[in-house]
Amino acid sequence: MKVFRVTGEINKPNLSTSFAKEILAEKSAHAIEKVYTELGSKHRVKRYHIKIESTIEVPTDEIEDEILKKLVLGE
Repeated sequence: MKVFRVTGEINKPNLSTSFAKEILAEKSAHAIEKVYTELGSKHRVKRYHIKIESTIEVPTDEIEDEILKKLVLGE
């Protein structure tokens, strides 16, 4: 499994904010799908309100999320 950092914006009529999430996934497309799913379920945001700007694979030494770091490194 790889760690991807997905960045983008949420543009709703009453909310406009940017986000960056680190996601554990096999491919970039899976990471994007997971972001859509998480934002939709936790924040009630429809897919057409989410604009994905970039998806990059994060090297293991640059992972910021402590839980993901432990999962990847196996500590």
